[in-house]
Amino acid sequence: MYDITMRNRVLVMLDQGLTLSEVSRRTGVSRYAIREWRLRVEQGRDLYVGGPRDCPRCAELPRPPDPPGAYSHLLGLYLGDGCISPVGDPAKSVWALRVICANAWPGLMQECADSIRAVRPENKIRFIPREGCTEVNSHSKHWTCLFPQHGPGMKHTRKIELAGWQQEIVDEFSEEFVRGLLHSDGWRGTNRVRRKLKDGDHWYEYPRYNFTNVSSDIQRLFTDALDRLGIPWTQMNRKNISIAKRDAVARLDEFVGPKH
Repeated sequence: MYDITMRNRVLVMLDQGLTLSEVSRRTGVSRYAIREWRLRVEQGRDLYVGGPRDCPRCAELPRPPDPPGAYSHLLGLYLGDGCISPVGDPAKSVWALRVICANAWPGLMQECADSIRAVRPENKIRFIPREGCTEVNSHSKHWTCLFPQHGPGMKHTRKIELAGWQQEIVDEFSEEFVRGLLHSDGWRGTNRVRRKLKDGDHWYEYPRYNFTNVSSDIQRLFTDALDRLGIPWTQMNRKNISIAKRDAVARLDEFVGPKH
């Protein structure tokens, strides 16, 4: 967890006119954490809250998880490549949040860990090697409270919908939600198209984003967020959604960009 000195340093750099991406590159702090710290200051909340925290959903007066931007990002990662499973003695009701990240993208693993740490700062985070990938793993009694989408079977075999408090977070922090989904089940690449013309074949190249998920419910959550952000999309087939218009790709590049 970043201390107050680092947080203040980041805010000074933002005040000097540096962009989120520039500050992230210079400090190694994720864009999500930087955005959250800036939002805390703008909203008059404490910049740093240390020590253990109770589960906000189990409180006498349930409240949304804090910080909401990090939660929205983590929700996207969970819906894409995450799962929740019991750990050890069932009587202890301990759950493991597992997010699978390809080894080719170490930056994605770190951003996932940053969001977990922001939402549950008292939780230990483990990086467990798997074949061709790494499992970012964290144990808590409260993951099922924070992600009520948990249930038996794979996500595409059951109904996936957001609770009211989750929808409010995703509505406000749609960029973070889309980033989490795309960095788990999406990619940014170059599409090549061949056109047959009189003088021979011509190849055209253009960048695009593609999101792949078998669950129609998760697809809808993704496209609803794109609609809120004013980003046009196309349903390519039953499980693939494409964002290929130049302005739309440029808009996603502002807060998503290629995996790293």
